[in-house]
This record gives sequence, C-alpha cells and structure tokens, in this order.
Amino acid sequence: MHTTTKITLRFFTALLLLLALSVSGLRAQSGTTIQLSPEDQERSYNGSQKNFFFQADGEKDYLNAGFFGQHLRPYVAGNAQAIEHLNDYRRQKWMHLGERAVFLGALGFYGQQVLARDERQYFNNAQKGALGVAAVSLLANILINRNTNWHFRQAVEAQNATLPAARAGAWQRMQPTNVGVATFSGKPQLLLTWSLR
Repeated sequence: MHTTTKITLRFFTALLLLLALSVSGLRAQSGTTIQLSPEDQERSYNGSQKNFFFQADGEKDYLNAGFFGQHLRPYVAGNAQAIEHLNDYRRQKWMHLGERAVFLGALGFYGQQVLARDERQYFNNAQKGALGVAAVSLLANILINRNTNWHFRQAVEAQNATLPAARAGAWQRMQPTNVGVATFSGKPQLLLTWSLR
C-alpha cells in the first residue's frame, strides 16, 4: 500500500507539473493585445502615410509604431502571420519612398530642362519623358498607398486574433445591445435588441 501511495503521489506531481508548464506555455504564446489609436482605427486603405500609434496591454500611452512598424515588432514577435504582414508593410513603405524619389527626380529633371538654355523650353522630348515618368509614378503611388495601411492593420488583427480574449469576443458580439421591458397586448414582456456589426 505504501508503494501505491508513492506511485500515485508521483503521478499527480508529474501531472501538476505538466499542467503548470502547459498553462505557462499558453500564457507565453498568448502575447499582447494591440489597440490602434482612434484616429488610426478609422484610417482607410487610401489614408495618409503617417506613422501608426498603438497601445499594448499594460501601457498607458499610445506608442509610435515607427515609419516601418519597427516599434510594433517586439510586441508581435511570437506571431508569424503578424510578422509577415509587418514585413509586407515595411516593403510597401520602401516602395513608397522609392516612388517619391522617382517623382521628385522626374520633376527636378523637368525643371533642369526648362532652365538649361537661355530660351526656356517647356515641352521638348526629354521633358515629355520626365512628365510621363512623373505621371506613372503618381499612378503607382495610388496603388502603393492603398495596400500599405492594409498590411499594418492586418498585422494588428493577426496578433489580436490569436489571443484568448479575441476568441471570447465572439460571445461579446452576440450579447444584446439593449435590454428592456415592453408591453405587447397588455402583457409585459422582456425586450432584447441586437445591432448588426
């Protein structure tokens, strides 16, 4: 009987140890909930290219994510999907900078061609080419800007989607928005309303 008690104690000790390790592992994997500033939550796909601001769990102030999102990276380090979206965001920002350099270079070349001779010319072949490059650059800017903000928001959503609180959010979305009492045909009845999101 003494041996059975020792085996049972070892079994329960090992079970508790495994349970403690698994809970700590889940806590380590859960990461941090990220919340964008109210202005950045409303930013559309074609919105401005200014830096995003975010607030992590336990932080009082909103933090600047940096031009390439580098300040958000430590908060999402354990989430491969969020890192992938941040890498895409960084690529889009580099493309944005490259497009701006091409556009300014084309405008500078056009201005240099205007001022190159004593008599000013405004539409020779070199200037037509510079204006064409500037126009293509502006069109590329529209496509680049559309996807840039989307990648950052997807990184935040991917981080928050893996957290246990995000899974519990589905229950919160199903909760009624208003609860009241109404009378129909002279009998009081409970009234529940939901808003569609």
